[in-house]
Amino acid sequence: MNFLAHIYLSGEDQELKIGNFIADSVKGKKFAQFPERIQQGITLHRKIDSYTDSHPIVRESVLRLFPKYGHYSTVIVDILYDHYLAVYWSDYSKIPLDKYVSDFYTLLQEYYEVLPKRVQDFLPYMFRDNWLLSYATIPGIGRILYQMNHRTKNKSKMNFAVVELEQYYNEFEKEFRSFFEELELFTKNEMRTL
Repeated sequence: MNFLAHIYLSGEDQELKIGNFIADSVKGKKFAQFPERIQQGITLHRKIDSYTDSHPIVRESVLRLFPKYGHYSTVIVDILYDHYLAVYWSDYSKIPLDKYVSDFYTLLQEYYEVLPKRVQDFLPYMFRDNWLLSYATIPGIGRILYQMNHRTKNKSKMNFAVVELEQYYNEFEKEFRSFFEELELFTKNEMRTL
């Protein structure tokens, strides 16, 4: 669900962005059915996820949530980190967030036929509720967490994680900023090898 970070980390390459965006909906070797640059975006997404999941700063954030949310803590942290990226967007991009998001939605429509069915199915909801822009507010993150909890048939209780976001706002922010600087460097290096 941390769509914003994956899109941003793809730079300006449109097909790399598409691949990075759809990667969670492409299982195993099924990525081979996509055009080469989209395949590379899927591969990049997987590398970013591996790097993120094993990073000690991210683990600090996850451990704060783990007693209450268990293995869902990593998903929650991904979403919370997208919140900070959206809030501090102007520190990372010269393009205003609303324009960046609008341009990406246009790109998704241009590539609609290439997208996996699962992605095609959720796009109307993504556009209607403007998921990417909603990351910038706590109520917006609350709605995303509520939707994620619903997808887990209320097992995850993710919808309550806004409480921890507000309670530990500064701690999560500090961890995000430190981690994201390292993630950007990692991603730039990985993109050179694609």
